[in-house]
Amino acid sequence: MKTENNQNSFSQEHEIQNLTCLYEITRHLASATNLQDCLEKVMRSLAEIKGMDNGTVSIVNPSTGELEIEVAHGITAEARKRGRYKLGEGITGKVVATGEPIIVPQIGNEPHFLNRTRSRGDELKQKSSFLCVPILTGNQSIGALSIDRIYKDGFGSQSEQDIRFLTITSGLISQTVERILRVNEEQEALRKENSRLKRELSAKNKVEEIVGNSSRMQEVYDMVQRVADSNATVLLRGESGTGKTMVAKALHHNSQRCKGPFIVVNCSALPESLLESELFGHEKGAFTGATETKKGRFEQAKGGTLFLDEIGEISPSVQVKLLNVIQERTFQRLGSSKVIQTDIRLVAATNKDLETAVKDTSFREDLYYRLNVFPIYLPPLRKRRTDVLLLAEYFLEKYTRENNKQIQRISTAAIDLLMQYHWPGNVRELQNCMERAVLICDGVSIQSIHLPPTLQSRESIHSDKPLSLATAVENFERELIVDALKKHNGNQTKAAKNLDTSLRIINYKIHNYGINPKQFKVK
Repeated sequence: MKTENNQNSFSQEHEIQNLTCLYEITRHLASATNLQDCLEKVMRSLAEIKGMDNGTVSIVNPSTGELEIEVAHGITAEARKRGRYKLGEGITGKVVATGEPIIVPQIGNEPHFLNRTRSRGDELKQKSSFLCVPILTGNQSIGALSIDRIYKDGFGSQSEQDIRFLTITSGLISQTVERILRVNEEQEALRKENSRLKRELSAKNKVEEIVGNSSRMQEVYDMVQRVADSNATVLLRGESGTGKTMVAKALHHNSQRCKGPFIVVNCSALPESLLESELFGHEKGAFTGATETKKGRFEQAKGGTLFLDEIGEISPSVQVKLLNVIQERTFQRLGSSKVIQTDIRLVAATNKDLETAVKDTSFREDLYYRLNVFPIYLPPLRKRRTDVLLLAEYFLEKYTRENNKQIQRISTAAIDLLMQYHWPGNVRELQNCMERAVLICDGVSIQSIHLPPTLQSRESIHSDKPLSLATAVENFERELIVDALKKHNGNQTKAAKNLDTSLRIINYKIHNYGINPKQFKVK
């Protein structure tokens, strides 16, 4: 009777122990986001609650087909690295291959136990049992859970109970592995989708006829998209030749006024006496030579966009009248008292430092604030060096087509000169440079001798400020990729191998730098 009570007490204690351990294991697995962290906690619970030492989870590596230790409690990192098995090799390999659990009563007496981790001493070998169960997903074995256990009362029925307990645990681990892998796959899919959407958005934001993929130009595209549909006055700032006229056209063509006229007035090209008439129009006989009534540009641009280039050059008297038009949205022709309503979107541009002009009173402060509602800064070409080769290749294709030539590429030596030059004339200077090179080139590639002498002088390749490390690295990286693509006829796989990198990285870099591999294919 006393023996029976002792057995019942042991059984109850064992069940409580099992429930406590399962509770801890389930808690760790349920909250898991990192597979390795949660498995380490599970192995620690098995050791602390169940007395199961050297708890190890081995997972099949899909790339090599070998079993590799994912986590191991009480085993060093060096020992874990040694714990690699082929399917069917050793006890663990056999469990994974067959999908059936195995119990080794004494590790030291089992010839198939390889002890590849070298973590078990001779004394422990004689006493420890080894229990290993498969980790299954459906009918497929993806790994194994194994533990060492010393049975004080001898090897017997308790080992069978432990196998059942480990089988339940491996089932919970399997569900967690599947869940985490599924989450990781979904996160990777979301990452790829996010990357795709960013590329599409970048392509959408990119303004037609404006070439450039640099971060500085992406900011310009974003600003254009943000303000295009509004009627806000836009002030384009930047050096001469940076593309202010093209951005003004982009603002018009991407706006709701795109079906209306786009009227351009170069304020620096007309004297004061003619500029006023050009802007506001005049009546017949308003001044000497006014033989007929003429509509001004404000009237001609009705329903569309009026672009005032070089706005910083207008005289003080014209500034006053322009301010009134912007404020009141009305004007009068010269020689007329009739008030005309304006219906235009105003875009202005200047390469002048208006803030300094306001301080020295050559430009009205109130007009400055009326114009500077939404400023967009166009970066000089020396600040967007990753776009230099992209622009050069664009102009090469354009002028090759226009002049019916068969020039296919720009040589590496010529690329070096283009990338080193500081481009004081910006995109306009580069455009003229490439047109000249195409006209004098008789071969299939632009050589350094085809470029203007200004690009080849020592002084011309040094700007006031040296390149940043990031820009220099980008330029060098881009040249390496272009050279590899040229060498391998545009084949990205061969280019990646040549540069000792992966195809995925090469594809990313090619997209990031705006490189077109097709242009390097020999026709």
